[in-house]
Amino acid sequence: MAMTKKQAMRAASAIGAIGILAAAPGLLHAPAVEAQSSKAPRVYAITASDKTEGAKAHPELLAEFGGAITGTQASYVEQVGKKIAVQSGLSNATGDFTVTLLNSPVNNAFAIPGGYVYVTRQLTALMNNEAELAGVLGHEVGHVAARHSAQRQKAAQRNQIIGVLGSILSGAVLGDNAFGRLGQNLFSQGSQLLTLKFSRSQELQADQLGITYLKRAGYDPRAMATVLESLARQNALEAQLRGSANQTPEWASTHPDPASRVRTAMTYAGSTAAGITNRDAFLTRIDGLVYGDDPKQGVVDGRRFTHPVLRFAFDAPDGFFMVNGTSAVSISGSSGKAQFSGGKLGGSLDSYITTVFGTLSGSGQTRIAPSSIERTSVNGIPAAYGVARVQNSSGPVDVVVFAYDFGNGQAYHFMALAQAGGAEVFTPMFRSLRKISAADAGSVKPRVLDVVTVKSGDTLQSLSARMAYSDAKLQRFLVLNGLQSNSTLTPGQKLKIVTY
Repeated sequence: MAMTKKQAMRAASAIGAIGILAAAPGLLHAPAVEAQSSKAPRVYAITASDKTEGAKAHPELLAEFGGAITGTQASYVEQVGKKIAVQSGLSNATGDFTVTLLNSPVNNAFAIPGGYVYVTRQLTALMNNEAELAGVLGHEVGHVAARHSAQRQKAAQRNQIIGVLGSILSGAVLGDNAFGRLGQNLFSQGSQLLTLKFSRSQELQADQLGITYLKRAGYDPRAMATVLESLARQNALEAQLRGSANQTPEWASTHPDPASRVRTAMTYAGSTAAGITNRDAFLTRIDGLVYGDDPKQGVVDGRRFTHPVLRFAFDAPDGFFMVNGTSAVSISGSSGKAQFSGGKLGGSLDSYITTVFGTLSGSGQTRIAPSSIERTSVNGIPAAYGVARVQNSSGPVDVVVFAYDFGNGQAYHFMALAQAGGAEVFTPMFRSLRKISAADAGSVKPRVLDVVTVKSGDTLQSLSARMAYSDAKLQRFLVLNGLQSNSTLTPGQKLKIVTY
């Protein structure tokens, strides 16, 4: 949740203002392997219109995805991105491409017309060599080069920012109906997850184009397969840690068949292929990259969310997990879903809560309003809450808005959904919101990548013990470095650990 003045009570179609997006995350979006076309796709050069529309969307995307990282790490990613982008035929001039390293803790990459290419620091940190970075960026450029989004516009919905909770929420809590879809929209804000469903053949074609670009640039084309494998393992690990099925619609997990995609990419690359990977150079250049949440955007640590800049903290209920987004924090559990965000307080808390409820009612839908609004105080903070009961196909559902007046015209609020009578599970969380001292704020440190050199006597266990986590240290370390539990370490080898 970034330090921003933007209202969190935006319209349900959060991406409406950026509807021109043309390519989206999806190396693993294709759920199955199709016969590969022998006909090379037509490549469309960047047009003046592309440049105009891309330039219009670029600042909005930066705002939505945590902003651009600057400095040597970003310059390196830009260099690699431009090198691979010119292999596409969109343009022979590197100056026609804008490659951005985004300050986002979500595994994501995408591209839009006009030569704009994006990758998050989190996804970059998961990679293990330069060829993998080039492969991911090449895949996204491939979608644009083949005009895949234009081909899909008639069959696909408009691009949307789809929240981590969206796909889970409609089925698990609300059912697949109008109110279920409303729930998806409710939790779409601030998620930093960009999706556009390409066809299977388009995804395979983008894979092939990315591999082709790798070959042209002199990289080892097998890097596409290895980064796919890392993404699949990371998604599986995250699902395991959350105690849930792998439902998160991240860059590599909409309808994946990970093993199949890895095999297909390896087959197309050629098992005996060769080329540069620049592993050590890559690891050296990304050393020190922020990993996970940036304290400037707030930090999730287990069940606690702390925002050291805005000076507050709260705790999720037992058994719930949180995902931090640009303008909201999503809280998810088997018995309900919630979201924390903020907005300007121009009047009373009552009117603020009414306005929040108003955002839940789409065009032509029955307006949702609380039966009453109750005043209270939480840890010295003026607060109020309202509850509305909505009939769902599987039964009644309670919608709760719990808001806080932080003074100086600033309010924060939780929106929560649970089956009727079940919203009490969120009461401890509502009551946990508190302001924190300057000392507490100063104690919040970012996790960062630390590239270390293996020494004689180092083991998987000894190195993973240095990971800045209280759980699954070895598993996190193995996935982060593309290692297996029986991997052998060699003195002089460079590896990544996450430290404070």
